[in-house]
Amino acid sequence: MMRETLNVFVGTLLVLGLFACQPKKEYVRNEGLIFGTIYHITYEASEDLSDTIQSTLNAFDWSMSTYKEQSVISKINRNESNETDVYFRTVFNAAKEITAATNGAFDMTVAPLVNLWGFGFSKKDSVTEAAIDSIRNFVGMDMVHLDGTRLVKDKPEIMLDGSAIAKGFAVDVVAALLESMAVENYMVEIGGEMRVKGRNPEHVNWRVGIDKPIDDPQVQNRQLQEIISISNVALASSGNYRNFYIKDGKKYAHTISPFTGYPVDHQLLGVSVLADNCMMADAYATAFMVLGYEKSRAIVEAHPELEAYFIMNGDNSEYVIEMTEGFSKYVIDK
Repeated sequence: MMRETLNVFVGTLLVLGLFACQPKKEYVRNEGLIFGTIYHITYEASEDLSDTIQSTLNAFDWSMSTYKEQSVISKINRNESNETDVYFRTVFNAAKEITAATNGAFDMTVAPLVNLWGFGFSKKDSVTEAAIDSIRNFVGMDMVHLDGTRLVKDKPEIMLDGSAIAKGFAVDVVAALLESMAVENYMVEIGGEMRVKGRNPEHVNWRVGIDKPIDDPQVQNRQLQEIISISNVALASSGNYRNFYIKDGKKYAHTISPFTGYPVDHQLLGVSVLADNCMMADAYATAFMVLGYEKSRAIVEAHPELEAYFIMNGDNSEYVIEMTEGFSKYVIDK
C-alpha cells in the first residue's frame, strides 16, 4: 500500500515537474510596417514571434507587392516573367472565383484604371474619356489564366492589382503561421483587415470597432459607428472615406468600377464583411463597394458563409444602417 502511495506521489511530482518546465504563455503584441501600411498582431504564446512573423510577411510582399519592382506580380505586369509562386496562385484562383460570384465587380485587372485615376502604383495620368475607353479593352479577368505555374495574358497590356485581396490573404498567412505554432488565441490585423481566434487578453471575445464613414484621409478624426464582439472569424471593411481626392469641387474615390472605368458614386459609403477567411472578406468588401447596397445584399443572402454590415447616405446627413441577421448577432448593444 505504501509503495502504491509512493508511486502515485512520484507520478504526481513528475507531472507537476513537466508543467513547471513548460514556458508560461503570455499575450504578446507586435506591430510593424508592411504593404505600405501598419500591422498589429496580438497573440498568446510562450515567446515573441515577431521575427518569424515579419519574415513571413516579407516573403509574401516579394510575391504580391506592386510597389516592389522585382516582386512576382510586378515582373508579370511588365511582361518580364510569367512565372508565379504559391502565394500568387492562391490569390489569383480566389480572385477568379470571387469575380464570377460578383458578376465581374471584383477584378484584379482593373489596375491600369486605378493607376489612371491616381490611386495605384504608378503616377496619375491625364484622365480623359478616350483614355478610359482605351484602357477598358485590357480589363477583364476572362483574359488571364494559369497554365500550370505560368500566368497567361491574352493581351500584353493587361496588368494586375492585388491590393483588394492580397492584404486579406496576408492576414490568413500569418494566422496559419500562428496556428502552426499552437497559438490558440490571436488577433491579426493588417491595415484594418483582420482575423481573430479564441479570446483576447481579458479572456472574452475580441472587441472591434467599425468606423463611421467620415472623410478623414489622415485618420485624425476617427469615430466608431459600431462595436462588435467576434471570435474565430475574419473581418474586412471597405469605404471611400479614407482614400480619395477633391478636384474642381468633386470628390473622386479610390474604388474604380471595372464596368464603367470611373470611380463609384452611389449611396453606399462603407461596408464590413465577415467570413471564414480574410482573403474572401477583403475581396467581397471591395466588390460590394463597386456594386452598391441592393446587389451586394443579394449576393450576401445567396452566400451563407458571408455576413455584412452596410453604411449608406440618408436624409438630413443621417446614416442608414443595414446588416444581415447573422451580422447583427455580433453587435454589442450600446
